[in-house]
Amino acid sequence: MPRDLSGDAARWSARTEASLLAALPDPALAPQRLHAAMRYAVLGGGKRMRPQLVYAAGRLLGAPDERMDAAAAAVELIHAYSLVHDDLPAMDDDALRRGRPTVHVAFDEATAILAGDALQTLAFHVLLNAPAPAELRLAWAATLAEASGVAGMCGGQALDIDATGQAQSLQQLQHMHGLKTGALIRASVRMGALAGGAEPVTLQQLDAFATDLGVAFQVRDDILDVEASSEQLGKTAGKDAANDKSTYPALLGMDGARGTLTELAGRMQAALAPFGERAAPLAALARQAVERVH
Repeated sequence: MPRDLSGDAARWSARTEASLLAALPDPALAPQRLHAAMRYAVLGGGKRMRPQLVYAAGRLLGAPDERMDAAAAAVELIHAYSLVHDDLPAMDDDALRRGRPTVHVAFDEATAILAGDALQTLAFHVLLNAPAPAELRLAWAATLAEASGVAGMCGGQALDIDATGQAQSLQQLQHMHGLKTGALIRASVRMGALAGGAEPVTLQQLDAFATDLGVAFQVRDDILDVEASSEQLGKTAGKDAANDKSTYPALLGMDGARGTLTELAGRMQAALAPFGERAAPLAALARQAVERVH
């Protein structure tokens, strides 16, 4: 990230951590094991890309950082819940996340399920109790609910399960990841834009950017699953091939996947160009998604 934006990134990360700490339950209170698992899932590191997108989109529209705190925390709580459930034995059955044992390994499977459920509902509690106008809180909640449910992340996960062991077309793969990965990324950008009072035409422009960002994030994820080590990723490398899943490198070849990533980077840059320097934080996050090494 360029030096002139690193201050924003650090400040937004600190705000996100503070909001998450304030929202999570006291581990000293019963049920302690559930509370501990929730905190373990949320506070164990991570890129915090989705909260950063909320703040960056709000900044583009001139909203003060404090207006986005609740939305930023809520999208990260939903993301954390999705990872807890995605790692479960009935899903991807993974033992490593962010360089640590996954929640069901560190605690137990039942606690992991409950922790995910509790984090999901906590996200909406945070939104609906935010110090923001009721209209904005409802718009945030509607946006996040759609992105998290059958029309978004959960629907994409179901398609992913159905496709395991089967060859997918490129169109099917794009549709699946557009729901599973892309929906929450689009919601993050939209929630920040809503905090800034974005007009419908601006929301449409930013949706186009965020859609390409979601695809780029997944393409890069698929490339890293082939090229990077488990230590570098903080999660088990090579899982897609081991589970016989269709990926962008599998369908396009590694050169084709990299070419797609380059094309998406150009499209994202073009989508943000009309906003000028105000879009610099969003542009930096897009570059980060394309160039990341974990």
